Amino acid sequence: MLRAVQNVVDEGIAKPILIGRPAVIEQRIERLSLRLKPGVDFELTNIENDPRFKDYWTLYHELMQRRGVTPDSAKAVVRSRATVIAGLMVRRREADALICGLVGRYQKKLAYLNGILPMDEGVRHFSAMTAVFNDKGVWFFIDTHVAVDPDAERLAEAAQQAILRLKMFGITPKVAALSHSNFGSHDNPSAAKMRRVVEILRERLPKVEIEGEMHADAALNEDVRMRLFPNSQLKGTANLFVCPNMDAANIAFNITRAMTDGVVLGPILMGSAVPAHVLTPAATVRRVFNMTALACVEAQIRAQASLTPRE
Repeated sequence: MLRAVQNVVDEGIAKPILIGRPAVIEQRIERLSLRLKPGVDFELTNIENDPRFKDYWTLYHELMQRRGVTPDSAKAVVRSRATVIAGLMVRRREADALICGLVGRYQKKLAYLNGILPMDEGVRHFSAMTAVFNDKGVWFFIDTHVAVDPDAERLAEAAQQAILRLKMFGITPKVAALSHSNFGSHDNPSAAKMRRVVEILRERLPKVEIEGEMHADAALNEDVRMRLFPNSQLKGTANLFVCPNMDAANIAFNITRAMTDGVVLGPILMGSAVPAHVLTPAATVRRVFNMTALACVEAQIRAQASLTPRE
């Protein structure tokens, strides 16, 4: 993380805020021979002794009291969880975005933020999109990290959020609902779910190219797709793949990354009304840097206008 922070500072992308114990952070900076100086290159929030501690635990208790969190447990959590402090800082607008997750489990980090981060208007659930850049283009996969086996409504909501972000990147979304079934060749709950995802998305976003349910090769190869389903509403090659469950999405993006020497962007957390991204221990310095840049862009966009799904 600190090497990525050094790169962020060198490139002038953002003014980082580090949350932790000052002595530990300073030791690591020295061990890595970095040029970072607290108070100059980054702000430091002392997890052990910050004057805002009472404000933080009070707000945390207010937000979580209906989830069994007592005042004493709120104090203990805020005193020991940097992720919680980061979420509260963003909630209080003391920070514009947060990046966490290099140590620990993704689901646990997200659980700490659930209830702290405000949700985008009309969005009920968090979801995650992961992108892979390789020599053939850029490919987006959902939901790679949040919902284990989402229903059609939840997948459609995630896809809406993903479509919006592709447009934010300046990319025209071409959406494929992936399945073991090709345009009705199987009649079972999984295939029916993906057909329903397509129906929901077309009702909500009629101008977006969306097709499915279909095999991955049909999504990638227009000749295959048109031979099987000549009336397809998707033209060219899909770039956003809606997978039936987390297993499929996570496997698909990792195989794509590993077999093509691709560069990963993500996981991109979607649904939050503030830029917040939970990374994984596999994240490289480059990925942390790229996600920081993404969070900065999103923060600027949100500062200019409300970010809501639209056609």
